[in-house]
Amino acid sequence: MSSDLVLAKHPHWPGPRGPLVLAILDGVGLGAGDEADAVRLARTPTLDRLWAPGVRAPLRAHGTAVGLPSDDDMGNSEVGHNALGAGVVHAQGALLVGRALASGALFEGATWRALVERCRRHRAALHFIGLLSDGNVHAHVDHLEAMLDGAARAGVERLYVHALLDGRDVPPTSALTYVDRLERFLAGLRAGGVDARIASGGGRMVVTMDRYEADWRIVERGWRAHVHGDARRFPSATAAVEALRAEAPGIIDQDLPAFVIADGDRPVAPIVDGDAVVMFNFRGDRAIELSRAFDDDALAAFDRGRRPDVLYAGMMEYDGDLHVPRRYLVSPPQIERTMGELLARTGVTQLAISETQKYGHVTYFWNGNRSGMFDEATETYVEIPSDRVPFEERPWMKAAEITDRLIDELRTGRHRLARVNYANGDMVGHTGHLDAAVVAVETVDLQLARLRQAVDALGGVLVVTADHGNADEMYQRKKDGSIERDPRSGLPVAKTSHTLNPVPFTIHDPARGDRYELDPARAEGAGIASVTATCLELLGYTPPADYAPSLVRFR
Repeated sequence: MSSDLVLAKHPHWPGPRGPLVLAILDGVGLGAGDEADAVRLARTPTLDRLWAPGVRAPLRAHGTAVGLPSDDDMGNSEVGHNALGAGVVHAQGALLVGRALASGALFEGATWRALVERCRRHRAALHFIGLLSDGNVHAHVDHLEAMLDGAARAGVERLYVHALLDGRDVPPTSALTYVDRLERFLAGLRAGGVDARIASGGGRMVVTMDRYEADWRIVERGWRAHVHGDARRFPSATAAVEALRAEAPGIIDQDLPAFVIADGDRPVAPIVDGDAVVMFNFRGDRAIELSRAFDDDALAAFDRGRRPDVLYAGMMEYDGDLHVPRRYLVSPPQIERTMGELLARTGVTQLAISETQKYGHVTYFWNGNRSGMFDEATETYVEIPSDRVPFEERPWMKAAEITDRLIDELRTGRHRLARVNYANGDMVGHTGHLDAAVVAVETVDLQLARLRQAVDALGGVLVVTADHGNADEMYQRKKDGSIERDPRSGLPVAKTSHTLNPVPFTIHDPARGDRYELDPARAEGAGIASVTATCLELLGYTPPADYAPSLVRFR
């Protein structure tokens, strides 16, 4: 076994008598503390008690701190758990796609070559479906244009875009800015002899981009428009946007109904047998369901009607556990020597536990996008089945059941390190229901109280952090930071996305005394990748030199 996979003992710290438990409070950030902040509004006596001087710090969990292109990019659970598990920041999502396009690696990949070859051989169409904006959260128009150009240069003669309008990651009525830009680009391709047109579209919140199976009717509307050409017809995307806005004054881009571009009464480019399709969103949450509609033979969420025989690919693999989609253009980052692997090779016993909603995050994503265990003799993975009801109706989710099983497992004495994800703050935060999010956070706090007591009894250490913010900002904000309100009702506008806020990090160790504390200099501006080396040191091991620095210093 390679020596760099075996951890050396720490020179100054033997580790605790009992287990180290790392609790990840998914979607629980440090917000503004105002009426939008469900974390602050919740009653959290346990978190308040754990947030003790000398062992606490806010950590960055978005943007460059988790491998995203810029600090304007929100973190998410996938990249957050990659960073927490790896201890090293790896390029993610938009950054990976940008590099793959700039280097040409995307165009050299087997999936792209198969798409192009299929279209060239049969003079079939290559369709691109995705979010048309430069918000860089789900997609970027630069990526779309690069692939359109690459396909045209490779000899594909028919290129069609099914444009989902944003108004959420960009200004709310900016759609025509991007439509006009794309139309100019497509006109250039047509001048070169390529049939290149916008074929269909609609607002992202009502067409195609559902997530968490909240409303499959959204995907069905997109399927009918993109695949069947079944939606209201217009001569151009510009005409569609202008007409739909005129009919519903005040409507914003994300809510515009589905539309189809037609020559007369004939849709210009429904998706048919023999075609190829690319979903050009790089972020997975709102791309998974459409991918399943194309890939899943047994899908029963809605009646697909005619299901064309196409070659379908996503920009990336959107779900690494379920392997959705089957084909994709850019591979996830290659992450090696994760905390899980190093502990397994060192013979340290580990437990990973969560409910279904986040089980893959404490296993697959934690282990560097790797399925399975490193060592079945020393690792235990536990999945608590999630409820299948809207999260706002049951905001407590399975937190109590997770804690029940976790405490039982800890009491066996088998596990030296345990990692647990409580999904409530994220999954309920995504619903936009403030009251439910408050209950979700209070639920997690109650379970932390139980967990802290159990860890204390075993002589262990409890480390608490999060992967990104969400429940800490339940209302949309304007650019000046004030809360956005509906002009008709005066009520705050709900926010369902992640935040740019830092997340909490704290250590609870009654046996610590004055033997160690957080190093303020290291903690200043640190990201969540530093949690990894910190936990390894607290366990009594020396972290690898290339890991983000540990946050603690020993006396």
